[in-house]
Amino acid sequence: MTNQLRDLPVAIIGAGPVGLATAANLIERGLTPLIFEKGEAVGTAISKWGHIRLFSSWEHNIDPASRRLLEHTGWREPRLTSLPFGAELVEQYLNPLAAVPAISAALQTSSTVTAVSRVGMDKTHSRGRDERPFLVRVQTVDGTVTDHHVRAVVDTSGTWADPNPLGQAGLPAPGEAEAIAARLITEPLPDVTGADRARFTGRHVLVIGAGHSAANTLLSLGQLAKNEPGTRISWAVRGPDASRLYGGGDLDGLPARGQLGTRLRKLVEDGHIELHTSFTTLSFTVGQRLAVTGATPDGDVTLEVDLLIPATGFRPDLDILREIRLELDPAVEAPRDLGPLIDPEFHSCGTVPAHGAKVLAHPDKDFYIAGMKSYGRAPTFLLATGYEQVRSIVAALAGDQNAADQVHLELPETGVCSTDLGGSCDAPAEDNQEQDAASSSCCATPEPVLIGIPTGLAHGRTATIAE
Repeated sequence: MTNQLRDLPVAIIGAGPVGLATAANLIERGLTPLIFEKGEAVGTAISKWGHIRLFSSWEHNIDPASRRLLEHTGWREPRLTSLPFGAELVEQYLNPLAAVPAISAALQTSSTVTAVSRVGMDKTHSRGRDERPFLVRVQTVDGTVTDHHVRAVVDTSGTWADPNPLGQAGLPAPGEAEAIAARLITEPLPDVTGADRARFTGRHVLVIGAGHSAANTLLSLGQLAKNEPGTRISWAVRGPDASRLYGGGDLDGLPARGQLGTRLRKLVEDGHIELHTSFTTLSFTVGQRLAVTGATPDGDVTLEVDLLIPATGFRPDLDILREIRLELDPAVEAPRDLGPLIDPEFHSCGTVPAHGAKVLAHPDKDFYIAGMKSYGRAPTFLLATGYEQVRSIVAALAGDQNAADQVHLELPETGVCSTDLGGSCDAPAEDNQEQDAASSSCCATPEPVLIGIPTGLAHGRTATIAE
């Protein structure tokens, strides 16, 4: 690497927990970050589900390098045994981290990355490619477009902005766009018992999907229905048997997460939730209400509902990387070597072999996708995985290959392996705190994990969350 290239900053796309952890590691290694955040502030995606209480404690939600950076500012660590809401994670951790001078100087908010390439080269050119800086094109809210030259790129932009469609075969169902435009299909993770309460009170609400996001949304709706007569809940899943949807229960290493499935099962068995199994969405018809037609083993069925809450997961936006030489698993759109380890058809317990820079590398040298986006369409991402990913990536960029190669993760058992309820989503804090439980309508939120850090670097424990 030439001195001119070495002196350039490292671009980070996204200022969520993993993006800011990347910056903290770069600063600790004496490298210069340049952070681009599409939203108006750090943690924009988390703020969308700020009403959710995490089922992992503060002890597990703070990145080790970020903690060390904050300790020099007089920051007071939250009580480590308490369980924060998403809004508290932003206010008490991400905002102070973003205010650290070394990070605030590198942070550009309201700045959307529209493309990544190599200076003077499209993806078809090879000669001298590794010695060319990356070109990161950024557009600000006033329409200004700027090309930034950087030595490396770490894309931690997550998947929040790209939910999976509701139709079959990975495609939107006919009428889906019209139903969204008519506001009969909501945004993911509405605040059912809080700010959005009036929208759902006394309505017939259908939830489609079978991950932790669906489970928590259904629990919130169950609490609403208990207090607001006339509220009716339906739930549609593609699987033929609901028993696999209820998680590990008492076998789960995290009691709050284990309670998810137990409480959901009771709502279904007690008749508070009308469950439709083997339901594949075929079409939507917009009228005063929403007609949802699905294929079932007994023929097509149409459900008439007032509102539909989507809980079908997310997928990565790869359009901005069109000129980067990527090597992706054809099924889950994760880095090629990572894909088989996380494919939800085979792995759904959240236990993933340790992986770092080598597994995440692409043919374009010094380009990486980290965090939730690195898992492509797989639903089992843990925040601790992202923290360890970027620690390894930054070590590799700093030339410390030994530290980059020494990656280790110890993940908690869920008590059950199920492709239906194996996602990276949170659970209510305590089973006996109904109001807190009802406020948890989560997806892509934290699950704790132990991280083993190589000798010579700090040891730490952390947890999951999406960027």
